[in-house]
Amino acid sequence: MRLLLDENMPVHFRRDIPGHDVRTVDYMGWKGKLNGELLALARDEFDALITLDQKIVSQQNLTHADVAVIVLRSGTDDIDDLRAFVPQILERLPTLRRGEVVYIPSF
Repeated sequence: MRLLLDENMPVHFRRDIPGHDVRTVDYMGWKGKLNGELLALARDEFDALITLDQKIVSQQNLTHADVAVIVLRSGTDDIDDLRAFVPQILERLPTLRRGEVVYIPSF
């Protein structure tokens, strides 16, 4: 699966998601893009966007984005804290559908 890490994610987190092609917004040259534009760009090249931005869901119509969004509910962007979410991310990826929003952890 092709995954895009939003610019609010630590770039080295891409190494923590094994078995998937994980790129960063910065690597793609998309740093500074607004959410709507970023989702439009991601739609053509990625299956899912992983972000810490919990407001993205209320700010964008994600059903038409044609890319899944995984929102990590973390109070920090510290990579050691985010690594705790990797098992849940990996568990959810096989059933992820385009246009779907997944919150990790889910409450």
